[in-house]
Amino acid sequence: MTISHETDLSIDSRSPSDIQECCNCFRRRLEELNSELYKEMNCHAEQATNCIVGNVVYERLAEQGPKLGPVTRKYPLCPRYFTFPFEEMTFEEEMHLMEQKDKACHFLAHDGSVTGNNPLRNLAESGSEVYLRRELVCESDTIKLRYGERPEDCPYLWAHMNKYTEITAKLFCGVRLVNCHSTPVHVAEAMLAAARAIRPDLYVIADLCTGSQLTDNVFVNRLGITSLVRDARSATGSQEEGGWLSWFGKEPVGAFFQPSLRPLIPAVTHTMFMDGTLNDHSPIQKRSVYDFLPSSALVSMACCATGSTRGYDELLPNQISLVKEDHLYSCWNPEVQKCDQVNLKTGIMAGKMALNKLHQELAAEGFTQVYVEQLDEDVVTVTRHCPSSHQSVLAVLRRAVKNPEGHHHTDNVPPLFIPGQIEEVVLEARTIVRDINSDRRSDININSLPEYTAEIQEHIQLKDSKVVKKAAMVSKHSGVGQEILFKKFKPGCIIIFRVTLESRSREQLGALRRHLIQFSPQYQTGSLAEHSTPAVLTKPLMTIMSRLTLADMNMLLYRCDAEEREDGGGCYDIPSWLSLHYGGLQGLMSVLAEIRPKNELGHSLCDNLRGGDWMMDFISNRLLAKGGAVGEVGHWFQAMFSYLKHMPRYLVPCYFDAIIQGAYTTALEAVFKQMSSFIQNGSSLVKQLALGSVQMYGVGHCLTLPTISPHLKDVPHCLSEITCQDNQCCVSLAAGLPHFCVGVFRSWGRDTFIALRGLMLLTGRHLEARNIILAFAGTLRYGLIPNLLGPDSYLRYNCRDAVWWWMQCIQEFCTLVPDGVSILKCPVSRMFPTNVSDPQPAGAWDQPLYDVVQEVMQRHMQGIHFRENNAGPQLDHNMTDEGFNVEAGVDQSTGFVYGGSRFNCGTWMDKMGESERAQNKGIPATPRDGSAVELVGLCKSTVRWLVKLHNIGHFPHAAVTIRRGGQTYSVSYVEWDHKIQENFEKNFYISHDPHDPEEKHPQLVHKRGIYKDSFGASSPWCDYQLRPNFPIAMVVAPELFTVEKAWESLDVAERKLLGPLGMKTLDPDDMVYCGVYDNNLDNDKFNQAKGFNYHQGPEWLWPMGYFLRAKLYFAKKMGKETYDKTVNLVKNILSHHAVHLERSPWKGLPGLTNENGQHCPFSCKSQASSLAAILEVLYDV
Repeated sequence: MTISHETDLSIDSRSPSDIQECCNCFRRRLEELNSELYKEMNCHAEQATNCIVGNVVYERLAEQGPKLGPVTRKYPLCPRYFTFPFEEMTFEEEMHLMEQKDKACHFLAHDGSVTGNNPLRNLAESGSEVYLRRELVCESDTIKLRYGERPEDCPYLWAHMNKYTEITAKLFCGVRLVNCHSTPVHVAEAMLAAARAIRPDLYVIADLCTGSQLTDNVFVNRLGITSLVRDARSATGSQEEGGWLSWFGKEPVGAFFQPSLRPLIPAVTHTMFMDGTLNDHSPIQKRSVYDFLPSSALVSMACCATGSTRGYDELLPNQISLVKEDHLYSCWNPEVQKCDQVNLKTGIMAGKMALNKLHQELAAEGFTQVYVEQLDEDVVTVTRHCPSSHQSVLAVLRRAVKNPEGHHHTDNVPPLFIPGQIEEVVLEARTIVRDINSDRRSDININSLPEYTAEIQEHIQLKDSKVVKKAAMVSKHSGVGQEILFKKFKPGCIIIFRVTLESRSREQLGALRRHLIQFSPQYQTGSLAEHSTPAVLTKPLMTIMSRLTLADMNMLLYRCDAEEREDGGGCYDIPSWLSLHYGGLQGLMSVLAEIRPKNELGHSLCDNLRGGDWMMDFISNRLLAKGGAVGEVGHWFQAMFSYLKHMPRYLVPCYFDAIIQGAYTTALEAVFKQMSSFIQNGSSLVKQLALGSVQMYGVGHCLTLPTISPHLKDVPHCLSEITCQDNQCCVSLAAGLPHFCVGVFRSWGRDTFIALRGLMLLTGRHLEARNIILAFAGTLRYGLIPNLLGPDSYLRYNCRDAVWWWMQCIQEFCTLVPDGVSILKCPVSRMFPTNVSDPQPAGAWDQPLYDVVQEVMQRHMQGIHFRENNAGPQLDHNMTDEGFNVEAGVDQSTGFVYGGSRFNCGTWMDKMGESERAQNKGIPATPRDGSAVELVGLCKSTVRWLVKLHNIGHFPHAAVTIRRGGQTYSVSYVEWDHKIQENFEKNFYISHDPHDPEEKHPQLVHKRGIYKDSFGASSPWCDYQLRPNFPIAMVVAPELFTVEKAWESLDVAERKLLGPLGMKTLDPDDMVYCGVYDNNLDNDKFNQAKGFNYHQGPEWLWPMGYFLRAKLYFAKKMGKETYDKTVNLVKNILSHHAVHLERSPWKGLPGLTNENGQHCPFSCKSQASSLAAILEVLYDV
C-alpha cells in the first residue's frame, strides 16, 4: 500500500480520502490484471473442454472411431497424459508427491500429436500449453523424452539412444521414422549421423504428416530422408489421389527429353506411395469394400516406390490398434482356406499380386512417364508410358467411394479414346461376392471379410474381355486410336491395356529418332531405318549449318518483332499467351528452356503444338522465303517436321523441342567455329556474350549502312528485294532490342563504335568490322560522323563523341587484327567531300582512310561551328532553336577537345527535356558542355596512337594546321600529346587540399580524391559531379593518371556508383540524383518528369565494363595482392551478369537498370554496348 501511495503522483497528501482513493486505484489495477489472466485461463479451459468432448465423441460415438463403450478403469473418459511407477493415490497425495524431488522425477509425460502443430516445435518445451489445453492426441505407449540441446544435457539418454541406433543400423539396411512427434530435429540429425557412420547407404523412410511441402523439405534436407510415406487413403478423393500420382511420378506422358546439362529445379522428395498404413482407418470405414481393388491399382500405377500394410489385401474391416490389438494375423495356407487361414483367394490378394508384378515390370522396362485423367466422378485412367519405345500401359478403374450395395451407381461409363493400338488386356479384375459362410469368426485371429474376393483375368485379348463392349479404330485430330465402349464396368472393377502406336506413327517416329541421333545418343533406342529418306536429311545438319554466314545466323537465330515486321512479317504469336521475342530459334528456345525442366506440358506453346502445325509451318516457311543457305535450313526443318505431322499429338511438343534444341545447339556450334580462339576457348559466359555479335549485327530489309567504295574487295553482295539489283549487304548494328533496331533508330554512330571492339574485333569478325568503319568514314562531315544513320536527309551530326569512338575503333582494329594497319590505306567513298556538297555516289570521291582520320583531327583543331540541316521541330520537336547549333574544337592552352552548349547534349548522356508541365522541355538534363573527361581521354589515346603510327611509317601526317587571323599555324601531334598530358590532372583531379591553387571553384567541391566529369562547363557545378565517365579515360589513356590517385578515385566510384549490373550515372549524394527512370511519368518535378533523370542516377551497364577494366589495369600497378583481390571482385560482379544472361528470355543484357539493379521497363532488353563492354572485361581478365 505504501508503494502504491508513493508511486501515485497525483496524491499530494496522506489524508484518509487520499489513502482510500489510492486503495481504489490499486484494486482497479489488480482487477484489470486478474481480468486478463481470467480471460486467458477461461480460453484454456474452454479449449480443454472442447478437446475432451471431441475425444469422447470420437472414442465412443463416432462411426469411424474405436467405440470403446462404457467408461471403465481400462478405458477412462479422458486418456491419461502422465504416467508414474507408483500405486494409485488421491489427488492430494499426488500433489504432495510432486514436492518430493527424488520421486517427482519419475512422473513422465506421454507423447502424442497435435493437429496443426508446428512439427519443428517441441510439444513439452517451455511456453507450450498443449498439455494444459488437452490438445494432445495421446499415445499411452510412448513417453516424452527430454534430450536437451546437447549430449551433456542428458548423457545417459543420448548414449542409450545412440547405441540403439547403431545396433539398428547394423541389423537393417533401412529405417522408418514414425511416431517421432516433436522429436527435436538436432537429435534426429545426431542419431542418423551415428547410423550412417555404421551404414553410409542407409535407406531412411519417414512418415512426417506435416501437411506442408515446405516443412517436409526442412526435415528431408536436414535429415537426408530418402523417401516420404504418402497414404492414398488420406486423400480427399480420386482427383487428389490422381494429382498425387502425377506429383510423385517421375515425368508426365510426352515429357521433354532433358539434356545432360540442365538447370537445377525444386523437386519433390522421392515417395513411397501406400494404399494403406497402420495409422489410418480401413477403407471400409471411410468408403466401401469395393474400393480396395481400384485404390490398389491406382497406387500400383505410380512411378515411385509403393507399399501396403498387412490386412489391407485381406479386407480387414477395422483399423488395427498397434497398442491394444491382442488378436493374431491369420496364417497362410495355399490349399484350403479356413476362417483362420488366408491364400490367393482371400480378399484381393490375387489382384494385388498381379498389380505388384506389373508395377515391377513397368519400372524395369522404363515406363517412367505418368498421366492421370478423371473421366467422371468414379472412373479414373492412369497411363504409364515408355519414352523410348512409346509403348503405354493404361489402367481404367472405377472407384467405389460409396458402397454400391446401398448406393445407386449408373452403368453408363464414358467411352474412352486410346491413342494407338491395343495389344492385349494385361489385367482385368473385379470385386465380387462369393458364396461362403461368413458367419464363422475366429476368436484368436484378426477376422477379414471372406465373402469378398477378386476375380481376375491376365494377358487376354480384347475380344475376351468381360467389361469391354466394343473397340473400334477411329481417327481424330489427336491421332489414330481405338475407342472403347464399356459394359458392366461396375464399382470395384479395373482393366489394364497394353498399347502401342499404330504402324505408320511407329515408322515415322522411328525414322525421326534416327535423324535425332546426330544430336544425342539417347534417341538410338527406338530408332528405325526408313525406305526413302528426304535428300536434305541424308547429310548431317552441321554440314548445312557450316554454309551459313554469321549474318545468316542472325536470321536463323534472332531478329525481334520490329525487325521481322520491317521485312513484312512478325514474330510468331501464341494465342492466349504472348508473341515470341524473336522470329528465329532463340525465341522458341527461351520459352522451351523455361518449360522443359519443369515439363510444363500445359503451357500455351504446347497447346498450340498439339492443336495444329502452324508453328512448324511458320519456322520452315520463314527460312524458305530467304533462299540460299538459310533456305536449305528451312528445307531441313520442313522435312523433320513432316514426321511430327504423322504421330500422336501428345508427342508433338517433346519431339518438336528435340528438333529445335538439336538445331539450336548445332547452330551455336557453327557460330563459334567462325569466331576467334578467344571465343572458342572461352567460358560459357564468354560464349553467351559473343552471341550478342550475332544477335545485334544483321542485314535488314532496308540497308542502313552507306555503300562503301566499289574498289574494295571482299564486300558481300546480295539481291535487293526492293530493287531486284545486286547491292552491297554489309551488316549493321542494332543499338538495342527491341527499341533501337529498325529504320533511322537502328544505327547510332556512338553505340556502333562503343560496341564494335567487343562484338566484332574480339569475336574475330574483322572483315565486317572493317566495312562498318569504312562505311561510317564515308559519312564524315564537319569533322564528325553521324549520331543517327539514316537516309541522306536524316543524317544527324549532333554528337561530339561518336567520331572519337570511331577513331578509337580504328586504333583497336590496327592493334588487334593481323596486318590491321592496312585499313588505313583502304579507299573511303566520301558521301560529303565538303561540308556543303550534295551527297555523292559510292566511288565518285575516294580517298584513303588515313586522310579521313587527318581531316577529323584538322577540323577539330581548327574548330567546328555549324547549324544542323533541316533544323527545327520537324527534326527534333523537343529541342530549342539554339540547340541546333553545333560547336566543337580544341582548347589551344590545354589540348582538350571541347564543345556543346547549355542548349544541347553532345555526349552519350543525351537526354533532352520533354515535359511542358514540369517546364523542362528543350533543356538538356546533362549538357556536359566544355571538355568531357572521356572525350579528352579518347582524344589523347588517338593523338598518342597517331604519333606512334607516324614514327613507324604508317601515317603520313605529323601535324595539323590551322588558320587564325589570316595566318597558318602548325601543331604537331607530339606537341598536342604533351599538352594534354601536362594539363590533365592539373585541371581534372580534385585534390584533398582545400587550398589547391589550381582549383578555380573550391566552393563547388563536395567530394575529393576524384576526377571531374568535365572541365569548363557553362554551369561550373556540373564539372564537379561524380559520374562513371572518368574510368573510360583511364582505360583508353591510362598514362594520364597517377596510379595512386587513380586507385583512390576508383575506390570512391566503387563505394558510391557501383550497382549489381551497372554503374550509377550520378552520385547518390548529389541533390538531383534520382535512380528510377520512368519516361511515361509527367509530373511537376523538373528533375524527373518525362524521364529527365535518364542519366541522373539509373545504372547503365556499359560503363561498368570500363570501370572494371580500369580497376584491373591499375590493380596490376598496385601489386600482386591487390590485383588478385581485384580479379576476385571482378569475377563476383560478373557473376550477376552471367545469372541475368542465363535467365533473360532475350539472352542479352539491358541498357540500364533502376537503382540497386531493379528492372527498368523502359530499357532495351538487350543492348549492344552492354554486351560488348562486359565481354571486353573478360578479355582483359
